[in-house]
Amino acid sequence: EVQLVVSGGGLVQPGGSLRLSCVASGFAFSSAWMYWVRQAPGKEFEWVAVINPAGATDYGNSVKGRFTISRDNYENTVSLQLNSLKAEDTAMYYCSRDRSGRLRGQGTQVTVSS
Repeated sequence: EVQLVVSGGGLVQPGGSLRLSCVASGFAFSSAWMYWVRQAPGKEFEWVAVINPAGATDYGNSVKGRFTISRDNYENTVSLQLNSLKAEDTAMYYCSRDRSGRLRGQGTQVTVSS
């Protein structure tokens, strides 16, 4: 059974930071492209970041320069460091095996508010 278990969300003030982690199991993690996607209330899923098996990364324009995706193929984890957070980053964040979020796991809420 594929599982993607996310932790690390919460409430943070604008300009603050959070780190999200996703522990994966049930599939060949080390050879998988892994994504972070998010969904704000009333909006479509938005692709945030991707990391390939070799560690190459790419980011959505709205988070480029502020967020960093990383992975540990020994621990089967993928992480997302969120810096310089803005109110518009408020959303449910998901770890996913695809860009659309269709193969996502559970989510974690990130709320950016003063």
